[in-house]
Amino acid sequence: MPAAVPPSGIYVPAVLFFKENEDFDVPAIKSHVLRLAQGGVTGIVVQGSNGEAQHLSHDERKEAISLTRKTLDENGFQNVVIIAGCGAQSARETKKLCADAKDAGAAFVLVLTPSVWPGDMTKENIIRYHREVADYSPLPYMVYNFPTVTAGIDLDSDIILTLSEHPNIVGTKLSCGNVGKLHRITAVKPPSEFCTLAGVSEVLLQGLLSGSAGAIAALPNLVPKLHMKMYALYQAGKIEEAMKIQAQLGQGDWATRKAGGVGAMKALISKHFGYGEIHVRRPLMAVAQLSGTHVDKLEELIASEKTL
Repeated sequence: MPAAVPPSGIYVPAVLFFKENEDFDVPAIKSHVLRLAQGGVTGIVVQGSNGEAQHLSHDERKEAISLTRKTLDENGFQNVVIIAGCGAQSARETKKLCADAKDAGAAFVLVLTPSVWPGDMTKENIIRYHREVADYSPLPYMVYNFPTVTAGIDLDSDIILTLSEHPNIVGTKLSCGNVGKLHRITAVKPPSEFCTLAGVSEVLLQGLLSGSAGAIAALPNLVPKLHMKMYALYQAGKIEEAMKIQAQLGQGDWATRKAGGVGAMKALISKHFGYGEIHVRRPLMAVAQLSGTHVDKLEELIASEKTL
């Protein structure tokens, strides 16, 4: 019997806060999870790229998931879904991370394609890898396509649709931002059968209009309510109003990348929402001073968020 499909909506790969010594800043992590949930997001991705998953030990990965689940449950947000990033460079380690994710309280896993030897990752090998791990995974499995962090490996719609036939593979995140690819997948597999999610806010509405289930996107770390307002307008059929907010989100996505990515998001959250510090794990760079036109655009977005 096919595994459960994630609910449609807006998911956020939560940034993870550290102390100056790079240990977890538990109060800040809990405050961030709670603000996201209060902002109305459908779910939280723990150990995504924005959560610095590649910089965490196995024990830290489990701790991040369990801390998120506990924070949500203690504050009445049992319905908020947790997706755990579980990609590693071997099938063996990825299987272990999937098992750990279930033990720690996740509902779904999200898995990148290995990329240390990109020349060996043929179409056949990519399909074999994901099927093997999905066979083992105790949680429903989502395929994560993010060429920027996988040495340029970009799964095409044929590969993803082939993988979608596996009974435990229930969705995909497309951080490639390719709406044409997204539409080819949704034309065959509607959200009730396979959860196709845009991976960036700048194509959120475009993806929804092409049949997506929503998005997993970094920008809701800053403005979850603004994303949920746009999503509600789309659901109500108010496309013209939704498109006005989409224009803001597109500007915000670009501004986040130009301002400093994960480091900039942490700095802005610390400045505007009263928790967390700017610390990241190397080789990422902290953003100690926020300035420039891109930061100005992000602060305009945050000002809009605070009116909602």
